[in-house]
Amino acid sequence: MPTDLRYRPRHARRGFQPPSPPRPVRRLVAVAAALVMAVPLAAGLGLRLAGRPDRPHQPAPPRATGAATPVATGAPAPAAPVLHRLRITTHPPGARLVIRTAEGSVRSVRTPFAGRVAEGHVELALTMPGRNRLEQTIDLTKNRSVDLWLDEKGQILHKLGQFSTGPAPKQVAFSPDGSEIWVTDLGGDGIEVFDAHTMKRLADVDLGHKGAVEVIFTKDGSTVYASQMETASVYEIDRATRKVRRHLFTTGSWSKVLALSPDEKRLYVSNWVSDDVSEIDLVTGKERRRFHTVDTPRGLYVTPDGKRLYVAGFQDGEIQRFDLRTLHSKILLRTGGAIRHLVGDPARGLLYVDDMAGDAIYRVDLAAETVRMLARTDHMPNTIDLSPDGRVLYVSDRGRNNPVSYYRPGPEWGSVLAIDTATGRILDAIVGGNQTTGLDVSTDGTTLAFSDFLDNRVSLYAVPAYQTLLAGRGGRAAAHRAELAK
Repeated sequence: MPTDLRYRPRHARRGFQPPSPPRPVRRLVAVAAALVMAVPLAAGLGLRLAGRPDRPHQPAPPRATGAATPVATGAPAPAAPVLHRLRITTHPPGARLVIRTAEGSVRSVRTPFAGRVAEGHVELALTMPGRNRLEQTIDLTKNRSVDLWLDEKGQILHKLGQFSTGPAPKQVAFSPDGSEIWVTDLGGDGIEVFDAHTMKRLADVDLGHKGAVEVIFTKDGSTVYASQMETASVYEIDRATRKVRRHLFTTGSWSKVLALSPDEKRLYVSNWVSDDVSEIDLVTGKERRRFHTVDTPRGLYVTPDGKRLYVAGFQDGEIQRFDLRTLHSKILLRTGGAIRHLVGDPARGLLYVDDMAGDAIYRVDLAAETVRMLARTDHMPNTIDLSPDGRVLYVSDRGRNNPVSYYRPGPEWGSVLAIDTATGRILDAIVGGNQTTGLDVSTDGTTLAFSDFLDNRVSLYAVPAYQTLLAGRGGRAAAHRAELAK
């Protein structure tokens, strides 16, 4: 009960003092008081009152002296909760938001929401027609602003957020420890580095007023290599300081994709225009040799034993295998399309390739050197990457090009597909933006990042366990197709 509502005797209110009793009454009161004082005195002398057992002495409660005596109310009143400002923004807005605090209060509002909420664990539940229900718990220890994304009904991967980049983000790459995302800006001045958790920009790496194409890390994550087409060169970057250590040049033209040898002593660079691959000695920093390949080489893959190199031929849709000792080569596949990207599964001895012109994914058995189609994709698949366990292949699809120029938004949105590598079945699908291009999965397999090339944007998604994807009945594999045309 609040203090101002507690009972107080009337005579204690507003300074009121009761009138003194008449003199005879005062004498009787004095006698009675003397007798009361005599009782405990007798008990202290060992006397016993008839019919009363011995009891320990209890002091009399204090008498009122004009001030009110507080009334006991049991446990003390709880302290008022500490409040913090909380702002909830949803994409799209207008969701029904239920907020439950640790103290038990419940509030139902519409987003966007801004208000003061009690400190502690706060449970948020969001619902909206046509969207998945989203539940999230936040630890409110200070003022916070939270952006939450409501996924399309049935989608299994959950959007965590997005951030803006420089012009034409060509590739996104998680650092080996998963803490950073490096984005190559093909239309900018180099590379941007973002915090993978907060999505805030940490640094810019200037590569001499030219953009970057691809970026790869050493196994320990300490060194970064970035290719630059215009200068046909590679920059070696110290990841900790973001400083360029060395500028490594090829003798080819329009250098694009990079691959390290297993011992990380050699770097292979595909040269798009000169139709060859440069091998750079990373001890000396010099090009060791350059050898001719199929037309318009792009994707590269070095086997774990360092003995073979696979090259993607974009011009005619070819997969070429080189013996790195003799440079003898063999064509394993020719589709007539445009083979773009290669990604290997060393544990199973498999290689996955995408055909950008044929809208297909192929799987290569590296021991038998046999090739078969794994799955059909949306229009113009770009970058591919494997989950760490090798069970899911993620594919970015650009969508149909603008008939005037692919530097303009086309008639379709891009997309990302999650494909079961065992069956070729699409487990889930995401509708992206304009020309979904760069893509990477974190080394722990929990986060997917992809770029929308013409929107200057990167999006992040939470990746569930394989069993969750498998049980999702295809997620939005079928539903997303109707949403690709603009």
